[in-house]
Amino acid sequence: MVQLKSDFSPQTPDFANLVQSSFAQQSVMNLIGAKLHKVLPGKVEIIIPFRDNLTQQHGFLHAGVITTIVDSACGYAAFSLMPTGASVLTIEFKVNLLAPAKGERFLARGMVVKPGRTITVCSGEVFALGSEEPKLVATMTATMMALQDRPGVAEG
Repeated sequence: MVQLKSDFSPQTPDFANLVQSSFAQQSVMNLIGAKLHKVLPGKVEIIIPFRDNLTQQHGFLHAGVITTIVDSACGYAAFSLMPTGASVLTIEFKVNLLAPAKGERFLARGMVVKPGRTITVCSGEVFALGSEEPKLVATMTATMMALQDRPGVAEG
């Protein structure tokens, strides 16, 4: 597995705890069994085990699940660089499904390409993990928005 290093400086010293706290509030991550694997400034990894009840008709992990984990990885990569009190929302993404999602576990990696005050562009990858070498099964390009001082939208 490629070791992550960060090329960005966070605006909030407690960024990792803020990411973990926000991630814990996502019911869907709990529902599908996803866990934070790594949190660095501008880079986040999420891992999920294969489960039969998350597959499509051919027994591969469903594209919706793949998209869900890589969207969250990109969102939290962007969030890790945002100022205290900000919230993050996805405003656009494109996913390329490159190979059937067959493996024992899946690793989604989100990375900031270009941070901004309001808009951050990210890239993501999803790898199938198992007995063989990691296999790239999907890529994402995503645009994230920082929300600040928005009533009704909690931090995270």
